[in-house]
Amino acid sequence: MSSKTFKYLRREGALSQYCCVPSCKMSSRFNSVISFHSFPLNKETRKKWLQNIQREDCEVSPNIRVCSRHFRTDDFIEQSTPTSRRLLKKGAVPTLFTRSSSPVRTGLWRRRRIPPPLKQDPVPTGFQHQEHDYCSSLVQDHLEVDETEVLRKEFERLKRQVALSVLQRFCLGRFAASDDDIRFYTRFATYNHLMAFWRLIEPVSHNMFRVTRVRTATRQSMQPIDEFFLFMVHLSVGLTERDLAHRFNIYQSAVSPIITSWASFLYAILGSVRIWMSEEAVKAHMPKEFQNYPDTHVVIDCIELRCKTPTSLLLQGEGSHCTYKGLIGMAPHGAVTFVSSVCAGSVSDKELLKQSGIVSFLKPEMAIMVKKGFFIDNYVPCKVYRPSCLLKQEKMPAEEVRETQSIAQLRVHIERLIGRVKQHKLLDTVIPLCDTRTINQLYTVACLLINYQNGPLLKAWAND
Repeated sequence: MSSKTFKYLRREGALSQYCCVPSCKMSSRFNSVISFHSFPLNKETRKKWLQNIQREDCEVSPNIRVCSRHFRTDDFIEQSTPTSRRLLKKGAVPTLFTRSSSPVRTGLWRRRRIPPPLKQDPVPTGFQHQEHDYCSSLVQDHLEVDETEVLRKEFERLKRQVALSVLQRFCLGRFAASDDDIRFYTRFATYNHLMAFWRLIEPVSHNMFRVTRVRTATRQSMQPIDEFFLFMVHLSVGLTERDLAHRFNIYQSAVSPIITSWASFLYAILGSVRIWMSEEAVKAHMPKEFQNYPDTHVVIDCIELRCKTPTSLLLQGEGSHCTYKGLIGMAPHGAVTFVSSVCAGSVSDKELLKQSGIVSFLKPEMAIMVKKGFFIDNYVPCKVYRPSCLLKQEKMPAEEVRETQSIAQLRVHIERLIGRVKQHKLLDTVIPLCDTRTINQLYTVACLLINYQNGPLLKAWAND
């Protein structure tokens, strides 16, 4: 090899340093990996250095150095950066030395352990010399950096694989970054609204029986939050059981039990919360729109639900009703404060009012607001605000016209509230037969969820 070749390897701008250990030929002239360390100032430590390198008669000077190959890895102070200067710990002593002046040199990247010879030379008395610990050099440190880089890349690959798996699966995590998708599939305004509600019910959700715990019934075990998401998709989008089974990768026979279980669970949890407000609370939240009717405590209206009837003529004769009717009450500021059970669609509004049980909550000092033609003055113990009807009168007085218009404008809010309930597409279409046995739970849950899904009713809300 020509001298010209060595010029490319030579360290520029630094004096050459050599290791004073016998048989060690390390030099800093062509090696920027090995570090060289001067003798310590402490006399006892310096004496140990000289004894270990077997040069007790050596005269120590500032230029005499010992290379890093004779120290263990834990003798060095941890570096802040890979390029920092390596420093020895206080009291560190060289302990690693070669036994032969011409050791077998193996490849840097293909190191292998050399088996010991059959006949070993007796170890001399005194300090025991060991083979070089190449881990103490920066070469091994570079190897460890390379291994760390490989592990980091493997971690990133697995992370991308998991993210891709989540994106391919139909679950809540897939739509967490899109509030528009969350609103479409669950009717919650944002992902934060949904997670805030989930944190309220999650502690008690573990006590309910979950169908997907039975492995024979499903292709995969679903997390509780994904079962809740499946229920919300069914209620909000109205997807069929077959469609839900394909999307969530579960058997179709497991979809109906999941919906039934979560409908009953949410019906019990939300139904246990008192939503009827006291007079003080209603007045504290009274909006300025009701300033002409300050004693209004609740605005009520009826909701009709269409239900699919059996195809059998015999069964149709036994149950001819194809609609259900429910009563909903709203506080003036827009919160749902009363939800009745559903009744057959043939029941009158007056009978539905009596069966709902809302009359027991009304007091003489309160007032309720109802729709036109809802004559219930004789059934409630309080004042009733109702738009006037033009019966046999040829012309309505101007005062009644203004009052009718004012009440009609306020009753728009209860219609908007019913519109929010009907935004759960399952209730706005013909309800399938599989949901008729839980129609009361589904309707009640849809009404009660309004208090958690959106912002205040009397403020502007997109797509209302």
